[in-house]
Amino acid sequence: MNDVGGMQGFGAVEQEPDEPPFHSDWEAHVFAMNRALIGQGVYNLDEFRDAIERMAPQHYLESSYYEKWLHAISTLLVEKGVVTAAEVSAGEHSHD
Repeated sequence: MNDVGGMQGFGAVEQEPDEPPFHSDWEAHVFAMNRALIGQGVYNLDEFRDAIERMAPQHYLESSYYEKWLHAISTLLVEKGVVTAAEVSAGEHSHD
């Protein structure tokens, strides 16, 4: 049984046997960024998981795996004072 944000009943998580670890470059970058930030002590794994768990349910359900990671990283960087919310917002729109 898969537990999604404290909600149950979503069934087993199916994974394709030949599925690549990353579907696009940005996902690999998010993975690397998270490892670096945890490695540098900016935040820890428990804080990272908590930031994902604090996502609004609708946003959580609509987000891909690495979109959840990016949301958590952005949230924690703002909460830790590394960047401002305005800087995060500007970065989200810089690739449009």
